Amino acid sequence: MSAVSTEAAPDTTAGDLPLVHVVAAALVDADGRVLLAQRPEGKHLSGYWEFPGGKVESGETPLQALRREIHEEIGVRVASAEPLIRIPWRYPAKRILLDVYRVHAFDGVPQSCEGQALKWVPAAALDPSEMPAADHPVVNALALPAQYLITPQPDADEASFLARLDAALARGVRLVQLRAKCSDEASLRRLVPACLARVRAAGGQLLVNSRMDLVEEFDLDGVHVTAAQLGELDARPVAAKRWFAASCHDAAELEKAQTLGVDFVVLGSVAATTSHAQQPTLGWTAFAALCAGARVPVYALGGLKQDDLATALGNGAQGIAGISAFW
Repeated sequence: MSAVSTEAAPDTTAGDLPLVHVVAAALVDADGRVLLAQRPEGKHLSGYWEFPGGKVESGETPLQALRREIHEEIGVRVASAEPLIRIPWRYPAKRILLDVYRVHAFDGVPQSCEGQALKWVPAAALDPSEMPAADHPVVNALALPAQYLITPQPDADEASFLARLDAALARGVRLVQLRAKCSDEASLRRLVPACLARVRAAGGQLLVNSRMDLVEEFDLDGVHVTAAQLGELDARPVAAKRWFAASCHDAAELEKAQTLGVDFVVLGSVAATTSHAQQPTLGWTAFAALCAGARVPVYALGGLKQDDLATALGNGAQGIAGISAFW
């Protein structure tokens, strides 16, 4: 979860500043630690810790640039890399397009080839406050799984609902949104702690839909607001240590969410759903275009199955969100 920084601003300009294409690697070792490099004195944002990388040169693909920069900077060869997130960002003197790759396989031992300090940090302990603002969404992307379960509305059979949740967790789901907007208050207050206990026992995280007031009371991991709620907010509704997620359907809602400091969004509907069959859909082309302009992780939502995960990732998504795909 990221904190607001005054060192940078989102890329909300069309082209008033030069654009620099940058690649970076989130090198992850066998213990789940991530490598950070410290920016040297005399450079922009000196002293900050960042994911190692550098500029894409003319004629290079981002992956080619990544392999070259990582070898030059820390002396290792990237064996395999997968796209993690692409972030457009504007600093006072320049705009950057940051392509970040997750690297699990590399040859060699990282070392300082340019005099910079290096350190390994557990992924869960990454501190956005000591990193450039453009890297904050990367911290969130590293912490988020590829699957985001949205529960169906619970019915009167709470035992069956909890059993289905247990089954989803057993299948590997680790990020859950409890969507119980139609539940009465007594039922909701029974379900929240029951769901939280199960999700936490599985090593997962639980967000609640809409009910910002319950987050601190039950020590939940965050809140997921609707697009309607998003339009009414004028500030981030939960602390930085909690997830703040939102549902978005178009560019305007996506921009509003980012302005409020959202940590991630779900965007859709990508395809038709049985519950909203008459609603217009984005399709993958429009989804990818919106995703390319986003500065936060984006989950694809609507009419998707687990088999669609590779397609979603290929179109810039963090992963897929849904009910039927995981329930």
